[in-house]
Amino acid sequence: MQQPSMTGAQPPAWQNILVGAQMLFVAFGALVLVPLITGLDTNVALFTAGFGTLLFQLCTKGKVPVFLASSFAFIVPIHYGVQTWGIPATMGGLLAAGVMYMIFGGLIKLRGSRVIEVLLPPVVTGPMIAIIGLTLAPAAVNMALGKSGDGGSVIVDNYSTALFISMLSLLTTLLVAVWAKGIFRLIPILSGIVVGYLTALGMGLVNFQPVLDAPWFAVPNFTTPEFHWQAILFMLPVVIAPTIEHVGDIMAISSVTGKDYAKDPGLHRTLGGDGLATSAAAMLGGPPCITYAEVIGAVTLTRNFNPMVMTFAACWAVFMSFIGKIGAFLNTIPSVVMGGIMVLLFGSIAAVGINILVKNKVDLSVARNLCIVSIVLVFGIGGMVFNFGEYSLQGISLCGVIAIILNLILPKAPPHEPSSSAH
Repeated sequence: MQQPSMTGAQPPAWQNILVGAQMLFVAFGALVLVPLITGLDTNVALFTAGFGTLLFQLCTKGKVPVFLASSFAFIVPIHYGVQTWGIPATMGGLLAAGVMYMIFGGLIKLRGSRVIEVLLPPVVTGPMIAIIGLTLAPAAVNMALGKSGDGGSVIVDNYSTALFISMLSLLTTLLVAVWAKGIFRLIPILSGIVVGYLTALGMGLVNFQPVLDAPWFAVPNFTTPEFHWQAILFMLPVVIAPTIEHVGDIMAISSVTGKDYAKDPGLHRTLGGDGLATSAAAMLGGPPCITYAEVIGAVTLTRNFNPMVMTFAACWAVFMSFIGKIGAFLNTIPSVVMGGIMVLLFGSIAAVGINILVKNKVDLSVARNLCIVSIVLVFGIGGMVFNFGEYSLQGISLCGVIAIILNLILPKAPPHEPSSSAH
């Protein structure tokens, strides 16, 4: 549904309402994937995505046409936090993570975006983002083979059936991502879920009874956060990767619309909006809400730059969150279907991290760069743990802290002297 750019006539309100539904459709697959993987409530995730988007628009004076939804960067920390401290304490940590976003926004307001470049250069963010994908790889493979994410139990008894469904889901996602045209190119995850789900349904792996039993109207199962300092300290370093992703998203949407949102309303406001939305989501039991790359792609395709479209998308998300049968239906999606999609998804996250190093020409022949990248990769993949009494630092959090410290304390390499044969 292609729309004229905002340089032309304004489309009627009903048309923006439909385009808003389309924007939610684009984000829907990835939006619900995070709660399905981490064990959070899907209806709560829908509500907090819509509510968070409205808060973001409030912070940014309604100027930026983006939709906020669940962040993949938090999948591993949320999964670990839920298993270790439970959902309420994990939400307390995520609320603090949202506050950290707002602190970053305040630093940018005071010192400019240069502070992010100093604290989080490519040599830090590249391996950090790569680790997010690489540490998730075993869970993706286990689920694709019909097991639980930790591999401790078998969910689909027949190995061949599990592999067939997961690989078909993976192949569909891959084909749509590479060869689809128009709006369909923006929904590879949703396409993979649909094909995998229908295949699993045909093989008798879907139980519809929970959908039949669920009410049409139901208030989402909101969760009040609890505050445990171990969970809070564990979550805070995870903000590093999404912060960089946010800056990239804002630059991307600015280039698409021809407006510099880093200046007006300002990067401090957009980052603060992400933080406020994330904290608000955590107060209700939802996953973190950040700007969404898929929706930026949809804005590029439709050429509809009206932020009001995102308001309607947010309202659609809030409305759908109160339909009990939607959450029940989403919970019937077999884990083997998500496993196949996660293989590509988590691999893509790792590839983004590697691409940051390549694109920014991080020279790994320089000793300091090699040390930072290699230590982060081994600590992350190997599962290094630093214990401090009742508190332990590990995973993405440990990698973020180590990368930042090493980058600050290791001496910068002197610039190469120009060769005498250079022209």
